[in-house]
Amino acid sequence: MLSHDQIWGAIDTLAQRYGFTASGLARKAGLDATTFNRSKRVAPDGRERWPSTESISKILAATGASFDEFMSVVLRREPAPARTIPLIGFAQAGSGGFFDDGGFPVGTGWEEVAFPGVADEKAYALEISGDSMLPLYRDGDTIIVSPTATVRRGDRVVVKTVEGEVLAKQLKRQTAKTVELASLNPEHADRVLNNAEIAFMARVIWASQ
Repeated sequence: MLSHDQIWGAIDTLAQRYGFTASGLARKAGLDATTFNRSKRVAPDGRERWPSTESISKILAATGASFDEFMSVVLRREPAPARTIPLIGFAQAGSGGFFDDGGFPVGTGWEEVAFPGVADEKAYALEISGDSMLPLYRDGDTIIVSPTATVRRGDRVVVKTVEGEVLAKQLKRQTAKTVELASLNPEHADRVLNNAEIAFMARVIWASQ
């Protein structure tokens, strides 16, 4: 029998694991920012309030976590050993040889970092360089990118153009012909790219800041 504390504790742990506060996770999941507040977990009459299965489903979609991972946290089982994923410099990512046509990292010889809880075997880490992505990402920050995760409007994404330019933006709008990208830094303009200009677009599932 699962307890009220187990379920809410698992949500708090999952939020922390993926770099969110409880309210930040709620917003990322498309819910009201107060959905996971502690004050919402018990009714004024003392009755326990439980998160809905729809809310949990949205949490998993927002973080990229699997249901098995969530249940492991709920049941407080030992987490799976952290596996290593490729660490690629942002400047390196623009050169040839690091990705295949689908945006998956290829080859060997790069640095690696240990990172738990990533179900995507093709996930990789990018080390930010420069200040073009301030204030969200700073020089030296690490972001984890999942090429297989579904990309939705409002997601932070890494886009590589066929010319070799690598961008970290927010997906503003996607049509049959173009992709509109909102800049993370107000000093840099938003971008509109034709689909033919894009080599790949992958979702950012975690950032170190």
